[in-house]
Amino acid sequence: MTATPQTVRARIFYTPGEALADGELRLAKVRDDLVRVRLRASGVCGSDLHVADGDWTVQGPLVLGHEGSGIVEDVGPGVRDVRPGDRVVLSWFAPCRRCRNCAGGRVWLCQNTRSLENTLPDGTTSFVSSAGTPVPAFLGLGTFSEATVVPESAAVKIPDEVPFSVAALIGCAVTTGVGAVVNTAQVRPGDSAVVVGCGGVGQAILLGLGLVGADPIVAVDLSDERLALARELGAAHALRGDDSGSGDHVRSITGWGADHAFEAIGRAATIEMLPSLVRRGGQAVIVGMPAEGVAVPLDPFDLADGGKRILGCNYGSSVPSVDFPRLARLYASGRLPLDRLVGRTTTLDAVDGALDDLRRVAGLRTIIRYEDGP
Repeated sequence: MTATPQTVRARIFYTPGEALADGELRLAKVRDDLVRVRLRASGVCGSDLHVADGDWTVQGPLVLGHEGSGIVEDVGPGVRDVRPGDRVVLSWFAPCRRCRNCAGGRVWLCQNTRSLENTLPDGTTSFVSSAGTPVPAFLGLGTFSEATVVPESAAVKIPDEVPFSVAALIGCAVTTGVGAVVNTAQVRPGDSAVVVGCGGVGQAILLGLGLVGADPIVAVDLSDERLALARELGAAHALRGDDSGSGDHVRSITGWGADHAFEAIGRAATIEMLPSLVRRGGQAVIVGMPAEGVAVPLDPFDLADGGKRILGCNYGSSVPSVDFPRLARLYASGRLPLDRLVGRTTTLDAVDGALDDLRRVAGLRTIIRYEDGP
């Protein structure tokens, strides 16, 4: 089925545990500072799985997907930064650019964004059903669709030489992972680090650690395939997460614990163990997003006595308008081999299979491709 220019095919979430529905939706009118983007690639991320499985309370209908890249098709009269034909990466946290946090350079903590409500800045939605019912887009993007409408602050221009598959990953996994290293933890050359969970975000953390010269780097995961890639991405040591002695191995390798320990899964058990992997004065960085309501017991004496810190990391503490182009340039220069993070490609019709891969902790990042080309 080929949609008309103002309608798109999309995969729609209605009820947790059920397959995503196929539907044809109308796009919101391009007005004010809105941008219409024809999607060329979308990653399938763990946050999409949290919604699909009911870990996060979200009401359907909802167009899932939040890790996308594409070509600008049309812009509203208030748009200044992009124009039709530009290649863009989409940011799932569209900042208002006006609140105290935005003005202070911490746009990832914007107080006025409507992205977390799955709407556009004015509270309307990116999609409408054939019956005229508003259909929200996950995190204001809805990249499991052929095209979408987003605010200007969510569409960031990048160089044309960056492939769409790589560009899509910059929109979430790469920015989160590399940003966790560079911005949140501020890892220095020669610092030791351990990465627990080597999926898409964990792999990006490994690339970030290599970029800044961390040493040694230890990777922990349950997948032999992912551990093998972790070694290729710079990990000097690869440990099975189901090895009861993995914590002792980390402390032995790094010498009393790592300077930095990153959790990129969002599971209570691995978050709980994170402080035990760092040395006195070290820091544990929670990057993976857990399900709602997850509580983790921590030893406050160990934290206080050891001078350890626990840091939360949202979107790699990044400013998309600055960091997306920077990451794209690092890729183009060969210093950040982001194409190594791209796993298999699939179609919009097969997105449920990609979600199943995430459930099984199988393979690398799956990319939905909407058209042929780079």
